[in-house]
Amino acid sequence: MRLGYKLAAEAFDPKELVRQAIRAEEAGFDFVEISDHYHPWLDVQGHSPFAWNVLSAIAVQTSRLGLATGVTCPTVRYHPAIIAQAAATLAILSDGRFTLGVGSGERLNEHVVGQGFGSVRERHERLREALDIINLLWQGGYRSYEGKYLQLEDARVFDLPETPPTIAVAAGGTAAAELAATHGTGLFATEPRADLVETFTGKGGRGPKYAEMPVAWAPTEKEAVAEAHRTTRWAVTGWKVMAELPNPVNFEAASATVTEDDIRGFLTAGPDPEPYVARFREYTDAGFDHIVLMNTGPDPDGFLDFFAKELRGRLTR
Repeated sequence: MRLGYKLAAEAFDPKELVRQAIRAEEAGFDFVEISDHYHPWLDVQGHSPFAWNVLSAIAVQTSRLGLATGVTCPTVRYHPAIIAQAAATLAILSDGRFTLGVGSGERLNEHVVGQGFGSVRERHERLREALDIINLLWQGGYRSYEGKYLQLEDARVFDLPETPPTIAVAAGGTAAAELAATHGTGLFATEPRADLVETFTGKGGRGPKYAEMPVAWAPTEKEAVAEAHRTTRWAVTGWKVMAELPNPVNFEAASATVTEDDIRGFLTAGPDPEPYVARFREYTDAGFDHIVLMNTGPDPDGFLDFFAKELRGRLTR
């Protein structure tokens, strides 16, 4: 079992994200995971630095902390050849501590390059081709690939780590969980769904199984819920909305009717560790072994202290 801390790149500037990662290592987290966005979900969040630069800075300022993208879309805004090169470089800089989390993306970030975003079916096909390309390049040598959507011409990644990074494929359904088994070496999810783990392992997947657990810490439950509602109400809309809207203003409109009670139903909030433990068990019971705590409360340092003093021991037990 590994415990992770989510670096909310939409909510903090790059130097603050590096600082939080260093504090997370000190607090006893095993790894950090960072969102790879071009835009924030809401304008009130106010940030969206380049995740790969942030991870590189963290790699050279930490010693044991695992690193992961959560997640990168290697099909539109990036070509998979660039991600293959970036991930290989980061694996070397971090001495093998990096996991490449990938997914089919959201229009919010991918539309910016003017190449469209495609249907759900097309996105999944593009992701499959992207994984083919990344795995091909990590074998070394000059490689070419001719897919329906993606091409590679006579390319080579010169700096490769001794062991390729784990590729954790994001799955919102069983088809993507199967892709994680056949084209990846790990699973990534945002819900405690046993069917995703069962599909992944049933199709031969044997790697780590990542899942994000939304929480909000504050000295009172009321403060925690209020801040989560202010900055994170977009998350309640679900992936069918989250994947399709193009800009923060659209998420402002889509989440206008979300209430604080909706937030209470979505995440674990407040200063009592026991509800966190109960929610955590849902993920472990579902079969996940790398669980990422996504804190949306108002005080990151308060949450990290809470984790170190009251939560970590309970979760590891």
